[in-house]
Amino acid sequence: MDDRVAGALSLPDDWPAHPDLSLALNRMGSFDWDLDSGLMHMDRPALDVFDLSPEEYDDRPESLAVRVPTDEGIRLDSMVSQALKSGSANYGVYFRIQRRDGTLRWTHTQGFVRRDPTGRPRRIIGIVRDATQELADSTARLEVDQDRRRRTSLVEGTTAALAHARTVKDVIDVLNNSQGLAHLGATSLVVGLLEAGRIHLVADGPDGAYVPGTRYTRTDEPYPMSEVVRTLTPRFIESAEDFAASYPLLWPSISHLGITSAAYLPLIAQARPIGALGLLYGDKEGFTADERNLMVALGSSIAQSLQRAMLYEQEHDLAEGLQQAMLPRRIPEVPGAQVAVRYRSARLARDIGGDWYDIIPLPGGRVGAVIGDVQGHDTHAAAVMGQLRIVLRAYAAEGHSPATVMARASVFLHELDTDRFATCSYAEADLTTGVVQLVRAGHVDPLVRDADGSCRRLPVEGGLPLGLSAEFGRLEYPVSTVELDPGQTLVLYTDGLVEMPGTDLDEGMQLLTAMVTNGPQHLQTLADQLCEAVDERGGEDDVAVLLLRRRAADAPQPGGRLQQHVAQNDPEALSSSRHMLRAAVRAWGAKDRADEIELAADELITNALMHTDGGAIVTIRVLAGPERRLRVDVEDRSSALPRRRDAGESGVSGRGLMLVDRLADVWGVESRGNGKCVWCEFLIPERL
Repeated sequence: MDDRVAGALSLPDDWPAHPDLSLALNRMGSFDWDLDSGLMHMDRPALDVFDLSPEEYDDRPESLAVRVPTDEGIRLDSMVSQALKSGSANYGVYFRIQRRDGTLRWTHTQGFVRRDPTGRPRRIIGIVRDATQELADSTARLEVDQDRRRRTSLVEGTTAALAHARTVKDVIDVLNNSQGLAHLGATSLVVGLLEAGRIHLVADGPDGAYVPGTRYTRTDEPYPMSEVVRTLTPRFIESAEDFAASYPLLWPSISHLGITSAAYLPLIAQARPIGALGLLYGDKEGFTADERNLMVALGSSIAQSLQRAMLYEQEHDLAEGLQQAMLPRRIPEVPGAQVAVRYRSARLARDIGGDWYDIIPLPGGRVGAVIGDVQGHDTHAAAVMGQLRIVLRAYAAEGHSPATVMARASVFLHELDTDRFATCSYAEADLTTGVVQLVRAGHVDPLVRDADGSCRRLPVEGGLPLGLSAEFGRLEYPVSTVELDPGQTLVLYTDGLVEMPGTDLDEGMQLLTAMVTNGPQHLQTLADQLCEAVDERGGEDDVAVLLLRRRAADAPQPGGRLQQHVAQNDPEALSSSRHMLRAAVRAWGAKDRADEIELAADELITNALMHTDGGAIVTIRVLAGPERRLRVDVEDRSSALPRRRDAGESGVSGRGLMLVDRLADVWGVESRGNGKCVWCEFLIPERL
């Protein structure tokens, strides 16, 4: 800021450490607003202007909202934002505050923007004062000018407030709460919207004003709203006598309200009527030319907002219906588990999103659990979500490994005619053993809640979001294997549950972990409480939650069991089976023999794929007995039994079973119907 501006303010750089006493002598309050921290220091005279005590103000500008009407606050914020963005050195504005006794007082503020050498605004210092008497003492000419400016400001302020309205109810609330009625002198308003050739009354004026039978009226009936919709011309009713003579059918039902005049305006958007607005007066007769022009201008702004709100509600209803149709209608019973799912749409008047969940029954007593979030908040996001849910379910049901399911879903999304991507987590659980295979595509980490209620984050190695991994050719999704003990709960959710204004993701995760830890044991109640917590803090994003608990009543098995189908000419499935083997070996305490087990299993799988048709089924499990053993089964559809043979000094084949024989503690071949199973076992240490 230059010296001229600094001198005009008379505030030293170290203010408020040494406040300028001349401000207090002139009955002005002063403030110092640190834009980096958001804190605004106000001295005692400034707080007196706002009718606040020091105990009621916590150095945050939001604390002044109790004294600043909504439309005035929007106008004031707009003025400050414009000054900061335009590079202005100062700004000044008159606005009203509402004191604790309910009276409105005019206030004037002047702020001076201090910027760093790069031009970035860092601080605003300024003054605030009561300007009510100043305006009251103006000359008659200035009062007229001020009145015109005030009326212009009314249209601008109301228009600014309406810009934030998303639904028809929001628009009605703005009109009722923005002080617009008070400045226009109206005591109440009525609003009707045109629907299928009839006028639907959506705001029916003061208490006792509703006339039975007028909730829906035709445009050819003898009512003022019908007339202005039909003629597209405003109707100004100058007096009670004018009202009674012009609308004899309506007047007897509302004469007790003390209406002395009324203004009915057609609401026109894109050259067609969408409804009508009525302003009712109880203490005036007649309308000046300025008042009529102002009302017509206000009616145009209201019409645009109402049309936008109606279109939004239609799209919102369509998207919400589409999303609900795409989500599972019911969650299947899962033997060995309790499941709770919830979907919480974004708060009222917000767009719908692409969050989803799914539970997929799988062969062999296994179950797949999916949670995901498509980028965006619109109908397209909901449509993409539905398609993704279907293909994920299909790929999982076909028996593909979790990594393959995720990779194929990514390719599917990439090939869709869309620019959206999606984050997703997929868990495949064997509830008889508690073994869970987890794959994460750009999604937030899951949580695990123990039987005693304690909760912890479960770090899962992840890949790129669906769609992006296919675009960049990075379809290798690592698989993490964990064991879910009886009574433990796997918590899957979308980021709307942990994203909060003013906090980073880690803070949100910590709060969620504490919430789950302190939450109820009952799974359905816990799911409800998680969504209610988002409502309480005003979360603006959709939330999907899936809780999967392994039943404590089911006796734990002596080990784990994982199974996967590997088709011929499917390198993704072959790679995924290796991931599964490696992860299972680590999870089951056989890390010291990991290389031997993986190499032997790889030889058996390769033999099955090379010498048979129809691919192979790979099963890895832990066997109970006097000694703990890890067993690998590879089944194929060929009844021809393999035989061990020497490969010769220069041979490049025939070494497979020799290698298995050297690596495994024991191996063998079993006939299985129209095929066979080649297996090998390894002694592994007992679990500690």
